[in-house]
Amino acid sequence: MAGEEESDKNKGFKLLGILDVQNTPCAREALLHGSGGSLAAGLLHFLATSRVKRSFDIGFAGFMLTTLGSWFYCRITNAQLRMQQRLIQDGIKNKVMYEGTSLDTVSKPKKQEPCPSCP
Repeated sequence: MAGEEESDKNKGFKLLGILDVQNTPCAREALLHGSGGSLAAGLLHFLATSRVKRSFDIGFAGFMLTTLGSWFYCRITNAQLRMQQRLIQDGIKNKVMYEGTSLDTVSKPKKQEPCPSCP
């Protein structure tokens, strides 16, 4: 009983038997955006021209362009976020490592110049 539940959770949804939508980053959102773009493009073209086959072709092209555009945008954004997180983690690690040493740039006391009018 418990083994069946674990296998169902790990199985996920595979698109065309290749792409595991549940475990692939950005895949679900890209497919949802693509289906919306396909519906909008095909329906608008059909309402404007009343040509069924051409509207299907426009809808399919809308699906492909919207899906790929959304997927690339999401992947690039995730890569930038991971890079920023890595830089922040390295900065925190360096701060902890150098805190209190002569290499610590934050807590160095600044030398005050003696003022000429002070006694």
